[in-house]
Amino acid sequence: MTGNQAAEFFLALVVILILARLLGWAARSIGQPPVLGEILTGILIGPTLFHGVIAQNLLPTEIRPYLSPLASLGLALFMFAIGSELEHSVMRAQGRIAGSVALSSVLLPFALGTALAVYLAGNHQSVHRAGFVIFLGAAMSVTAFPVLARILADRGLLRTRIGGVALACAAVDDLLAWSLLAVAVAATGAGQWHMLLAPVYLAAMWLLVRPALRRLLVMTDQPRAAWVPAVPVPAVVVTGLLLSCWAAEWLGLHFIFGAFLFGAVMPRGLSPQAAAVPDGLRQFGSFLLLPVFFVTAGLKVDLSHLDSRDWGELALILLTAIGGKAAGAYGAARLQGWRNRQALVLATLMNTRGLTELVILTVGLQMGVIDAGLFSLMVVMALVTTFMAGPLLSLLLPPVPKPTVPKPVLEPHHRPDADAAVETSGVAAAPATVGEWW
Repeated sequence: MTGNQAAEFFLALVVILILARLLGWAARSIGQPPVLGEILTGILIGPTLFHGVIAQNLLPTEIRPYLSPLASLGLALFMFAIGSELEHSVMRAQGRIAGSVALSSVLLPFALGTALAVYLAGNHQSVHRAGFVIFLGAAMSVTAFPVLARILADRGLLRTRIGGVALACAAVDDLLAWSLLAVAVAATGAGQWHMLLAPVYLAAMWLLVRPALRRLLVMTDQPRAAWVPAVPVPAVVVTGLLLSCWAAEWLGLHFIFGAFLFGAVMPRGLSPQAAAVPDGLRQFGSFLLLPVFFVTAGLKVDLSHLDSRDWGELALILLTAIGGKAAGAYGAARLQGWRNRQALVLATLMNTRGLTELVILTVGLQMGVIDAGLFSLMVVMALVTTFMAGPLLSLLLPPVPKPTVPKPVLEPHHRPDADAAVETSGVAAAPATVGEWW
């Protein structure tokens, strides 16, 4: 990298960060998750507008190869954070309802997605037809766990029954969707004989790495002699994360599976120092590296040349993705005895795809499973399914009741008994938050 390229590189990073923050703030101001605006940053910089003139000026061609490693590192940190956020106790606590809804909301869109893939296969190039079919089914099945958690928190539903069920279902969804994606990657033959060692890798992570991490991190809470060096927790976690990414890539999977699995085996409930490491990596990746990923992905999205066939395919993709996910979640919830509105809210939440969908699509594009045209259409689907969650929830959720303020009484000795009761209680009995409606 020459001196001039270095200057352009750092200036491009500044521009990417500023635009991502501005569009993220704009998305939040209209009741949308900030990640929606950040994803749009990449698309708006890319060739969709003005035939790529913006990208040519902000991101000169000679510095773009230097952005890809940063995007990959941001992706690894994001997947590590997703894995570390999987609460196994939450999934166990919700029991049968979470399992049935998750299975139904994955299997139905997966089946519809594979059927659609058979129809689309003739119009799009792919390195492997079977991998293309399985991949498209997996892409239709995903739910964005972090975006869903943020929506629940903003709506006051995080600690409610439906919030717990939705989080548990999204966690199981992620596990199933990533497993299906791994099958799609394996179907392309990328790993060849190395893929046979994948079960050994999984067993080693759960049976060896997880207990070793727990023992090592517990040492940070125990007193030690002055001559005993402290456990470098951040260095241990980052080193383990990178080694897991390397192992997954060597096996012929993808480094995102290694990052996700290492986050999943991270022990919970240990020292504050150990618990702070995933949060620190998540914040670093979200602030600096993920916007770079959005931009590099957005440079591959070109919506400026859509013809009638493309619009028809987009309609089919949206119908399959939204209808399959909603029908699967709604039907399973109703069979479990949930009321109609509750089941509709759950179906809306499970349709949120966000950044997780973009990750899966990027993997498919990098491996040649899907082409650039289908990638662009699927990105639009991810944006639409994420955007629609907010307006639909506003229609489905009951309005938040306002506390009843006692009327002022100038002469207390003349007030009725009812007014006295109101003043004694302070506020009228009513649900304090929308979450109590559940």
